[in-house]
Amino acid sequence: MLAIQEIAEPEPTCAEVLLRVRMVGLCGSDLNSYRGRNPMVTFPRIPGHEVAATVVSSVAGWPNLVAGTNVTLSPYSNCQHCAACRSHRPNACKFNQTLGIQRDGALVEYIAVPPERVYPANLSIKKLCFVEPLTVGFHAVSRGRVTGDDTVAIFGCGGVGLGAVAAAGSCGARTIAVDLDDKKLSTARHLGATDTIHIRRESMHARLLDLTDGRGPDVVIEAIGLPETFRAAVEEVAYTGRVVYIGYTKEPVSYETRLFVQKELDILGSRNALPEDFATVISLLEADRIAVEHAISSVIDFEDTPDLFRQWDKTPEQFTKLMIQIP
Repeated sequence: MLAIQEIAEPEPTCAEVLLRVRMVGLCGSDLNSYRGRNPMVTFPRIPGHEVAATVVSSVAGWPNLVAGTNVTLSPYSNCQHCAACRSHRPNACKFNQTLGIQRDGALVEYIAVPPERVYPANLSIKKLCFVEPLTVGFHAVSRGRVTGDDTVAIFGCGGVGLGAVAAAGSCGARTIAVDLDDKKLSTARHLGATDTIHIRRESMHARLLDLTDGRGPDVVIEAIGLPETFRAAVEEVAYTGRVVYIGYTKEPVSYETRLFVQKELDILGSRNALPEDFATVISLLEADRIAVEHAISSVIDFEDTPDLFRQWDKTPEQFTKLMIQIP
């Protein structure tokens, strides 16, 4: 159940900046939370981690965060002491708490956050909402060490998968988008996909071999999170290729482990994003090098949010990127 309630306005500490939330984007994790299928969420919980906001008041020591500045933010936290943090990979912090998942999110009028999590940008409110989901895809492409010499197949063209498409395209790689929805594949084309595969109308295996002269893609990025696509990533990738998993399945996956060794594969996980991913995405958006406007399916008013979630739950295939405008 989703309901609109009144809560107290946050009182920022001296180590926080107060933001007025302008718009919040939604992704598949929000829908899973609504359905009660996100194992990391406890309830009640305020959703929202893809944020466009405006600084309410200036922050001492942060001259780029003056009142009236439009910003986006990183929704993650890190402990600074676990193995990941000590390895300078705070995106994978063992004790991370993401807005809207392990802690209350940004689907509110005001939010107080540490200034180091805030990124000012010369972007529209809608584009600011796209920054965080794009960074997740960009981080996955970075994990896959993608270059312009590679052919990359991205399984799934939801928000995160489209980020991977844009990232691979920005590297100059041949980028193959794989999905079962025509609208999502069309959006992938606008974001940089050079080829598309509709898996309900053609054989993904045959098409991938045809597009790669029989070798298979150098990199496969899995952004769906199903056992069959987890296995397909290992089966379809080229010998000595790289497989990057962004999503994760809700059930165990059985592999033909021979392929791990026989192909000498690099199997990589990718979680969240790093500050440099935010900087890269913001720079490309400011240069109009990512056509994100094609990905928006609906922008709705805040008071219509409960109805939206009910409709989204019933017909998820009708939506690509949803955004909620905060009054």
